[in-house]
Amino acid sequence: MNAPVILDRRRVLQGGGALIVSFSLGRAFAQEGAAAGAKRPGSLATAPYLDSWLRIDADGRITAFTGKAELGQGFKTAFQQIAAEQLDVPFEAIHVVTADTRLTANEGYTAGSHSMQDSGTAILNAAAQVRELLIAEAARRLGLAAENLRTDNGAVVAPDSRRLAYGELVAADMLHVQAQPQSRLKDPATFKIMGHAVPRVDIPAKVTGGEAYVQDMRLPGMVHARVVRPPSYGAQLVECDSSAAEKLPGVVKVVRDGNFLAVVADKEFQAVKAMNALAAAATWKETVSLPRQDDLRNVLTSLPSQDSTILERSDPSMSGQKTLEATYTRPYQSHGSIGPSCAVAHVVDGAMTVWTHTQGVYPDRQAIAEMLRMSPASVRLIHVEGSGCYGHNGADDVAADAALIAHALPGRPVRVQWMREQEHTWEPFGPAMVTQLKASIDAGGRIADWNFAVWSNTHSMRPGGAGTLLAAQHMAQGFAVPPPKPLPLPEGGGDRNAIPLYTFANAHVVHHFIPEMPLRISAMRALGAYHNVFSIESFMDELAGLAGADPVEFRLRHLEDRRGRDVIEKAAREFGWKRDQKPQAGRGYGFAFARYKNLAAYCAIASEVEVNRETGRARLVRAVAAVDSGQVVNPDGLTNQIEGAIMQSMSWTLYESVSFDHTRITSIDWQTYPILRFDAVPDRIDVHIINRPGQPFLGSGETGQGPAAASIANAIAHAIGKRLRDLPLTRKRIKDAIDA
Repeated sequence: MNAPVILDRRRVLQGGGALIVSFSLGRAFAQEGAAAGAKRPGSLATAPYLDSWLRIDADGRITAFTGKAELGQGFKTAFQQIAAEQLDVPFEAIHVVTADTRLTANEGYTAGSHSMQDSGTAILNAAAQVRELLIAEAARRLGLAAENLRTDNGAVVAPDSRRLAYGELVAADMLHVQAQPQSRLKDPATFKIMGHAVPRVDIPAKVTGGEAYVQDMRLPGMVHARVVRPPSYGAQLVECDSSAAEKLPGVVKVVRDGNFLAVVADKEFQAVKAMNALAAAATWKETVSLPRQDDLRNVLTSLPSQDSTILERSDPSMSGQKTLEATYTRPYQSHGSIGPSCAVAHVVDGAMTVWTHTQGVYPDRQAIAEMLRMSPASVRLIHVEGSGCYGHNGADDVAADAALIAHALPGRPVRVQWMREQEHTWEPFGPAMVTQLKASIDAGGRIADWNFAVWSNTHSMRPGGAGTLLAAQHMAQGFAVPPPKPLPLPEGGGDRNAIPLYTFANAHVVHHFIPEMPLRISAMRALGAYHNVFSIESFMDELAGLAGADPVEFRLRHLEDRRGRDVIEKAAREFGWKRDQKPQAGRGYGFAFARYKNLAAYCAIASEVEVNRETGRARLVRAVAAVDSGQVVNPDGLTNQIEGAIMQSMSWTLYESVSFDHTRITSIDWQTYPILRFDAVPDRIDVHIINRPGQPFLGSGETGQGPAAASIANAIAHAIGKRLRDLPLTRKRIKDAIDA
């Protein structure tokens, strides 16, 4: 995998003309748009110029640009479909360029299931407006009315069959105009590419051993580096005699800056051996800093918190007769990336280029530039997919490692690859959480009073400042970790999906934000929604039992949202759900529902789980999901997202938990941090899509995690007759519940 070709506006124009973009300066343009009072859809609101999103070369080649990072969601394929559909060209005619601080708009982080609704919406509307501009230019040249022209296969066609190819119509800066608030989108009934299954463009290299990931990158003259991490949080490097490591074959340089220690070698295994020698020569002073792992519930609820009531609803005329209380917990969890984090950095003539699988090239650029005391303009970050990443894992940190080492070794590309134990020890974990619920049922079997409280840290310590990066924290002149902050609603962080979509007469929801963070934490897929939906939907099942109601009917009883009701009814129908149904011995059925963030995609999941009562082992046998993500671009891609969400959530729910003692993280490999294995994969997962042609895109990448967890938990409770409320639902916990 080589460095990409750098596109240059002047050079392309000299070569024959083009409708061109390199990314437009978002802040200035956004201010212009704001001054004009325009409200543009998606990310056009902050990067309003059309040439931030599309380029048409004089030879007819078309490039679409997105500031989002492809992480395996498949949006690169979907964006290609969107642009091709709206421009009336074949799918293969579009080339998509993803996040690059030199070429693409600043769309912040790729997070929160925002890619389709922000970037996809921008490309959709930009492409539609570009089509209109091309038609208008053709009408001018042909002396015809624009309404008499049509587009087809990369050309504007007149009634007499005269054709003007897009490449013939382009002119310098023709697309350097601001997007209009509304574009004339094609009628979904005419779609030839959008709404149809298209094989993902990122898959072939991944399944054939091709160059698919940043881990695969090999640049001319590249050297390999390894970092010697401290053994624990806060450890100080007392001494290190690096002379033995420096004498090893292939060693190019040892880099030390305070507690940051690394070695560079010509070949990768030489770097690994030198790292081990350097680690053996290092003496560290450690401190006891971690809480009791077996008492996380009390640890979290006793830490100082900033409390806010996020929902208050009162109807004194409604009162309950039966009351239920429950507490649910989630441990710290790792991203568990199959490929440990990796980055490549190269300094040439004082300019830094970093190839990274960060989810935010612009924020990470800002942090790295601050760490190295460089101008952000002299630092370029290019996104390259990483092998296994959803959320804030070690990607940003390893990019900083590579940048710091490359800064000390200018002229040669430096590749840094973390080791497995480094990934498991030092990545930011998904935060532990505690939820407490109390509700009452009235005489008619409805929830009369609902109380929900959640305790959690912030769910994002993503880069923006240097203090978020390990390398910057460990430097001699280190940067302080910025103070953690709660993420504001309506999207939220620890309180994401804490407000139920159901309608209750009386409701009280409180978010207890905990600033103190005993373990290093940050964003993990779905943020607080995973545990909050697990808690709410588990409790809904418990309340259905208290009311003597069927779990599906009980949910519908409390839900007014029509689209939500549709996905519940669809999942239940396709599963074959029936009131009081009896599964075969050793099995149970479970159901759960949520709308992600209460504003993105809807998802309902019915599960069948088998439990071995002798061992406590639970396995998801089959899952049936229904999803409403608005207008569907690639049904295969959406299906893949929901399947992946169910599998990932199954792993979290049944297996995953970070372990630690009072000093160190102890879950440092796949034995101490188990994940889902192939022998536990479900027999089948069926995903049923409710398409809404013409409706806005709704983010779907994280809509399934919460419902999957609760559906599995509810099925386990159905199978064994006992309720488990502490994640993960391990075989030991299940066996203990059975034996009790």
